[in-house]
Amino acid sequence: MEKTISSFIEKHFLHFNAAALVDAAKGYKAHLESGKKMLVSLAGAMSTAELGKSFAEMIRKDKVQIISCTGANLEEDVMNLVAHSHYKRIPHYRDLTPKEEWDLLQDGMNRVTDTCIPEEEAFRHIQQHIFKIWKDAENNGERLFPHEFLFRLLNSGVMKDAYEINPADSWMIAAAERNLPMVVPGWEDSTLGNIFASYCLKGELKASTMKSGIEYMTFLADWYTENAGTDGIGFFQIGGGIAGDFPICVVPMLYQDLERTDTPFWSYFCQISDSTTSYGSYSGAVPNEKITWGKLDINTPKFIVESDATIVAPLIFAYILGW
Repeated sequence: MEKTISSFIEKHFLHFNAAALVDAAKGYKAHLESGKKMLVSLAGAMSTAELGKSFAEMIRKDKVQIISCTGANLEEDVMNLVAHSHYKRIPHYRDLTPKEEWDLLQDGMNRVTDTCIPEEEAFRHIQQHIFKIWKDAENNGERLFPHEFLFRLLNSGVMKDAYEINPADSWMIAAAERNLPMVVPGWEDSTLGNIFASYCLKGELKASTMKSGIEYMTFLADWYTENAGTDGIGFFQIGGGIAGDFPICVVPMLYQDLERTDTPFWSYFCQISDSTTSYGSYSGAVPNEKITWGKLDINTPKFIVESDATIVAPLIFAYILGW
């Protein structure tokens, strides 16, 4: 069967950001084919953009070995899984008045650009189950990471009857089934993070039941050391922010702060971003700037696609998967 998407990309994506997309995809494939591993970081609202339709297959096909994502992306894939039919799309979102925005809030709809997440439906199926998992772990003296609690929820099967999409389109289900290594920096600012904090304020849970960001960093340091070999790990960054800034710092930490000078640099780097360098943005920094911070080597293959990640990431994944 003809590789329809891949063939189209190779024929038409020849210049500018389109060509950068192809170069990055080919570099990603070459990185994996050389036996090295890849970290993918998810910022923004990629789960609400239903990236799972392609990213879940990347996980199943072992095209990603570790994920760094925001707390929002962690939970929003699960929210879409159990409340998809209640999501509301608003194509004319640019024209909404403050009153119309207020009305959406009163209707329990939280807007992300053109897509409204149904707060009540999304958390009706999640909150009671995740609280029980949090509480049971605490009673058993267990401490877990945020993603480990959600893995436990998904693998338990207690929400299966509530699924509203094909489970194959959920990247979190794919990750949970494989117990894929993950880091979720800044989880506290997510909705589930807020909910967990509210239980702590009410005295129903202890903050210590949830492992912290420092523990995520120490986990990542050990994981990188065990998996980097002499050639390093690849870094594929979707968007900017903490999902990318947090994990990329593990290399200079190991090299400079722990003085493990045999630590290899990240051995592939690609970022999909529309952030602008001139505003002093870490997210918009061109890859070469990362050389000065001890993150990338002078010879690390470096790519930047300055475009919309909701368009670019599925195309790159499709290319890598041979679709």
